[in-house]
Amino acid sequence: MTEPVWNKFLTERDKAVFETAGYGTRAGFGEKPALLVIDVNYNFCGDPREPILESIKKYRNSCGEDAWDALPVIRKLVDVARAKGVPVIYSTGDGRADGWDRGGWAWKNSRNKEDLAPPEVRTSNRDGNDIMDEIAPGPKDIVIRKLKPSVFNGTALMGHINNLGADSLIVAGTTTSGCVRATVIDAFSLNLRVTIAEDGCFDRSEASHAINLCDMNAKYADVIGSDEVLDYLAGLDELDYNLPAGAPPSV
Repeated sequence: MTEPVWNKFLTERDKAVFETAGYGTRAGFGEKPALLVIDVNYNFCGDPREPILESIKKYRNSCGEDAWDALPVIRKLVDVARAKGVPVIYSTGDGRADGWDRGGWAWKNSRNKEDLAPPEVRTSNRDGNDIMDEIAPGPKDIVIRKLKPSVFNGTALMGHINNLGADSLIVAGTTTSGCVRATVIDAFSLNLRVTIAEDGCFDRSEASHAINLCDMNAKYADVIGSDEVLDYLAGLDELDYNLPAGAPPSV
């Protein structure tokens, strides 16, 4: 078994505490999952693939090459989920053109005005909130636009999960320490089983990525490799979901 990415950041005392206190027990998959892909857009991936210190000159929130490494993993998850009829839900950012509804996002970053006026060094004309072409939503997928870290906050996500008939989430996306963590905690608080595809998540900070995966695995979700998630999805029997039709009904 591959050593968890967070082990190199933990002290021996940390490891002993988790083991002795009983944290990190495998909760297991649900019976009817939905795949949730969080904020995998140009703002967080940049365009094109390049080292993070170059990418953040153009897209201040970019996670650089780690984002591009996760894209093929997420693509596989999406493809297998669709093939098995499992719902695929995406989230991305939203907001007024004048930035009024950004709220607290304007408080903690000195480059926040770039959300309204992108830097001239950016050569791509893509809207930063566009979901990456490599994992573009399909006609039966659901896209949720949000203002805050959690995909549950102020959105219809839980209503969609209920309407689909899903009972659990498989999560991939970004950032591990921000929107992924906030969403996972809200899902846990709503008594949804959550599985996180470790290599399908990414962050701009290696330490934040690892430690937040550690903490979520300890208390709120199962953090496992995408290969195990793909095996689980591939092994599902045909399930009855209330999926969108994907096209207008014929007249």
